[in-house]
Amino acid sequence: MSRGLVIWLTGLSGAGKSTIATRLEQELRVLGRNVTVLDGDEVRTHLSKGLGFSKEDRDTNIRRIGYVAGLVAGHGGVAITAAISPYREVRDEVRSATPGFVEVYVRCTLEELVRRDTKGLYEKALRGEIANFTGVSDPYEAPLNPEITVDSSQETVEESVERILDRLERLGHIWRGVRPRLLEGEEGAELRAEAATLLVVEVGPHEAADALMLGTGAFSPLPGFMTGLDYRDVVGSGRLSGGQPFPIPVALRLDEEGVQRIRGKTRVALRHQGEVIAVVEVEDIYRTDAETEALSVYGTGDDAHPGVRLLRASGRWAVGGGVTALRRPETGFPGYDLTPLEVRKAKAEREWATMVGFQTRNPVHRAHEYLQKVALENIDGLLLHPLVGETKSDDIPAATRMACYEELLAGYFPAERVLLATNPAWMRYAGPKEAVFHALIRRNYGCTHFIVGRDHAGVGNYYDTYAAQRIFDQYEPGELGIEILRFEHSFWCRACGGMASTRTCPHAAEQRSVLSGTRVRELLAQGEQLPAEFTRPEIAELLREAQAVQAAADPATAQTPATVSTSAGAGAGPASPPASPGARPG
Repeated sequence: MSRGLVIWLTGLSGAGKSTIATRLEQELRVLGRNVTVLDGDEVRTHLSKGLGFSKEDRDTNIRRIGYVAGLVAGHGGVAITAAISPYREVRDEVRSATPGFVEVYVRCTLEELVRRDTKGLYEKALRGEIANFTGVSDPYEAPLNPEITVDSSQETVEESVERILDRLERLGHIWRGVRPRLLEGEEGAELRAEAATLLVVEVGPHEAADALMLGTGAFSPLPGFMTGLDYRDVVGSGRLSGGQPFPIPVALRLDEEGVQRIRGKTRVALRHQGEVIAVVEVEDIYRTDAETEALSVYGTGDDAHPGVRLLRASGRWAVGGGVTALRRPETGFPGYDLTPLEVRKAKAEREWATMVGFQTRNPVHRAHEYLQKVALENIDGLLLHPLVGETKSDDIPAATRMACYEELLAGYFPAERVLLATNPAWMRYAGPKEAVFHALIRRNYGCTHFIVGRDHAGVGNYYDTYAAQRIFDQYEPGELGIEILRFEHSFWCRACGGMASTRTCPHAAEQRSVLSGTRVRELLAQGEQLPAEFTRPEIAELLREAQAVQAAADPATAQTPATVSTSAGAGAGPASPPASPGARPG
């Protein structure tokens, strides 16, 4: 059940509270919320009939509205109140008794209120002909710290409602789905021209990938690089400042010199490899805490961890603010570089009600295939979504991995049940935190389910077995917007004559065919085929050929597939030491 919510619109008569409430109700119903509007005039006609306009009667009226609104919210609904509620003390009293209370101050100048007043009530009150008229002959105490302030004398109804919805989303009360901030081609010409006049910030592959994924909406509800408030809350609790789950900082990091150049700017352009790729609205500049962040995100401060090492080498300052991308991510696989909305469209065209996401950064093998097909027994479609952004130098090149995926899908999966698309993110190797991060990204791509193995996104021995699955226990049902499929260790059992897991196979360990990472490397280096129990022959041949080409090009430094393991799942596994046998989605 969704969390209940009370949106308390307060402001002078004629400010537009009822109009905003009606439009807001429509928008929230589109999002699937059950909404009740408690309009001040209607409440006085029914619930508060007989009450006058003394302070005591006004306070009683507000308490009644607050009581009913609280009942609606208590059952998971959204109550929108549109009443003047002039006195601060009783509004605060209702707030303290009502979870999920959001105060919206609908501000409007007296001059504009007089102009709008077709009945002439304000003019009569100003002439002293009407007593106890709020805002003229009776006080109106404006909120001191409302969650949201809109100005109906300066904004259209649509603008005010959009600002309210945006704030509600930032507070974690609603999620409006994937909303890209991407302006390509002619649509982005004006912004591209403006970018030519802005201060340019040169960024590396990580910041560039994050900026472009922000632009496509892949990191929704995050609209841009994190502000200091979001950064501190994510590091401290794994949630954005509004309470939404978000386990890993997405920060535009700069050194002292870079920050000094940006101070005083409201917008800057990001340039990567000679191309301006995005514009950032500078909302906040803050100092990061690498040591606290390392322990929070990676669970260690060890420099041997690739994520920790990268973090310590990054700038200590960060710039937060909305991002508008000027192009989509391009990974070198144009046929597969689909944005979240494009994947959602493909899902709809295939008429899949459910779709399971599979994260991988390793070549595919039997255990991967096994998990995918088990999931497809009950789910309409599979999104095979390999991460092709930057990984460790000893990982298998993306081109080789993509060739393996294509070969597997062409020969062993029904075409109408699988969609292959690239994930342009870079690998953080953050174990459990990255498992949640990957799940949220796949939710944005339209997945209803996501496969997580026992060591998803792991590296080395930094994360306990099953930690990547246990972390999901801390979230309420439905909170992530995606269902997690937790899979066990899988392997080829000679006695069973096929793939099995520790949950289904009764046979002894010696019946289980597994290959260590070391043995896989040895076989490939010797030009030998990998056993059919490990991977399909076509995949084994692709890996052998790729290894031979790499060795011929650079015999001294050629790397074999250090991260290939018998793991079932998405690309977890260290380059060194070798992966131990077992299922390790991630």
